[in-house]
Amino acid sequence: MNQSLGYLREILAGYTENDAMGKRIFDKISNRNYVTEGQFVEDLTQVENNYLNRVLVDAIKYANQEQDAERAHQLNEVYELLFI
Repeated sequence: MNQSLGYLREILAGYTENDAMGKRIFDKISNRNYVTEGQFVEDLTQVENNYLNRVLVDAIKYANQEQDAERAHQLNEVYELLFI
């Protein structure tokens, strides 16, 4: 699995219990074989895209606060593609 998508899946794991959209996107990452972040983003619905837009802002902010530059960078790779 692509490293960026691995980080995203890890974050979404925390959203699977009480959040149907988080679980739906988590399952999509887990059950499909995306080679690139671009393939994943192209497969998102507009609703999923909007959801990830909100989740990733918080996740990137948290990674930066924890001084985890690699995680912040990888998550930003996906975040930027949401707007293309």
